[in-house]
Amino acid sequence: MSIIVSISKLSKTYASGFLALRNIDLDIRQGEILALLGPNGAGKTTLISIICGIVTPTSGSVRVADRDIITDYKRTRAMIGLVPQELTTETFETVMGSITFTRGLFGKSPDASYIEDVLRSLSLWEKRNSKIITLSGGMKRRLLIAKALSHEPRILFLDEPTAGVDVELRKDMWNLIRGLRDTGVTIILTTHYIEEAEEIADRVAFISQGEIIVVDDKVDLMRKLGRKRLVLELFEPLRFIPDSLSSYKMELKDGGRYMVYTYDVHSERKGITALMTDLGQAGIRYKDMTTEQSSLEDIFVDLVRRKS
Repeated sequence: MSIIVSISKLSKTYASGFLALRNIDLDIRQGEILALLGPNGAGKTTLISIICGIVTPTSGSVRVADRDIITDYKRTRAMIGLVPQELTTETFETVMGSITFTRGLFGKSPDASYIEDVLRSLSLWEKRNSKIITLSGGMKRRLLIAKALSHEPRILFLDEPTAGVDVELRKDMWNLIRGLRDTGVTIILTTHYIEEAEEIADRVAFISQGEIIVVDDKVDLMRKLGRKRLVLELFEPLRFIPDSLSSYKMELKDGGRYMVYTYDVHSERKGITALMTDLGQAGIRYKDMTTEQSSLEDIFVDLVRRKS
């Protein structure tokens, strides 16, 4: 898969002295959905703003389709659509007028059928002649996406696109994002809803304190860094774990009614078999057993904890 955005040794220090980004190296593949995850102040918005030409980097370089974003600003910016966090729209303009105007800003000729397709895909067609001031917050969020798509970009940045959006609309947006990816559009998504990344991302990049901690395919990341938990519901509550089981680093939950064993996904299956044998020898009986796979949120929290 070809690289459409290449970031090398990118750093940003603001006039106040705050170091927002430190030596970022990241390649974004054409046609993928990349989720950029990190806590508030981690540098996600700064990174997006630099790629989109809104903020000037202190050092390093960014290339879009092998063109430098500074020396070839117009061409690279025309390839990018940006959906910002803030609901900034022309309050008294109509939906259709706003999108048509935005398309014109990029030098695109009018294309009524394309704009109609965008509006219909976002359930905005019936609101095309409505003034933006009359739209709900969710509709305004959809409008921002429509505006970002108005000039047919090859790359789409979504900065917290579903913040404050209800669950049903969030699922609609996920379907839209997948549809865009299927047409070849590259999607870079920042979100506080880690389940979004788990649901739709192809790859995940974790950023903390201005540095990329790890970037990997979602499935590979969960396999490499994920953990599993074996939860045993006991017939009789335990007050403490017997010394004979101390090597398993188990813990008791819910007043000793549950015993939880956390292990690495690469652990051999025979380790579980040995545990079952040792439980029997210790006289511990259980009536139910379940396993749980760690989520991206578990991995994210663990990575940030290690970094700090």
